[in-house]
Amino acid sequence: MKYLKTLTDGERVNGIYMVKSKNSALTKMGKEYENVVLQDKTGTMDCKIWDPNSAGISDFDAMDFIEVSGKTNSFNGMIQMSIERARKVSEGEYDPADYVPTSSRNVEDMWKELMSYLNQIKNPYLAALRDEFFVKDEDFIKKFKASSAAKSIHHGFVGGLLEHSCNVTRLCDTYAKFYPILNRDLLVLAASLHDIGKLKELSLFPTNDYTDEGQLLGHIIIGVEMVDEKLRKLPDFPEKLANELKHLIVSHHGELEYGSPKKPALIEGIALSMADNLDAKMEQVTELFNSTESTTWLGFNKLLDSNIRKTSQE
Repeated sequence: MKYLKTLTDGERVNGIYMVKSKNSALTKMGKEYENVVLQDKTGTMDCKIWDPNSAGISDFDAMDFIEVSGKTNSFNGMIQMSIERARKVSEGEYDPADYVPTSSRNVEDMWKELMSYLNQIKNPYLAALRDEFFVKDEDFIKKFKASSAAKSIHHGFVGGLLEHSCNVTRLCDTYAKFYPILNRDLLVLAASLHDIGKLKELSLFPTNDYTDEGQLLGHIIIGVEMVDEKLRKLPDFPEKLANELKHLIVSHHGELEYGSPKKPALIEGIALSMADNLDAKMEQVTELFNSTESTTWLGFNKLLDSNIRKTSQE
């Protein structure tokens, strides 16, 4: 099989892929078609079945593995596929390891790097809270290493949450070196914890989809609740410091329209929101560029709010 991220515009495709999602829709003329998202370990691809009642399209559902025949095309700078034939396959016809996207970085190396920043925390209260999560809670550690950071927008792969958290923590550690006004201990711990709510917001692979708790509360609220749970084990933890830490988590999206219940009111909150946004944007562009070999303008990208292209290499 050819992995999804290696497919180019106008290519004939024959292979087995996992169905991440499937739903029916109507064209402007009222004709039924199906939106299908296929997945393998390199990522996902949006696909269309324009004639779902065709004899060549067998019944299948989300989380099934199907053998497809079709052709790729470019739409808004992204490679998509028109599926012409689809057959549900049985166990033994595929290797499950080919269908779970994983970080390109070694998980244990990323964990060691993250801990190298956290182990420099000098404040005894923040160090104690760090240990409640990253030393004592084995279930938290296991899930933190295995979870993704998103369903699809950025770092949507096994190890994605750890990779994103490590990147954001590295940026915040660097900010603290350049700007002494920043409370380094507070900022670095908040950076490592800012997205922990995603452990409960999203299910683990292969589904990697929103849970009921995630749909109802979202990872920001869940993350604050998780911090509160650990703080109850530390009754001497200063209330003012606890509120500052929780504020950084609450405001890390930076703007109300981006989902933050509060805008940053502390300078550490400004730094964290910028680090989070920078790493997310860099990963979005990286994944976009990895999905195409084109060096021309890729068309307007809704997430980036811009028409972009790769930098010339001349």
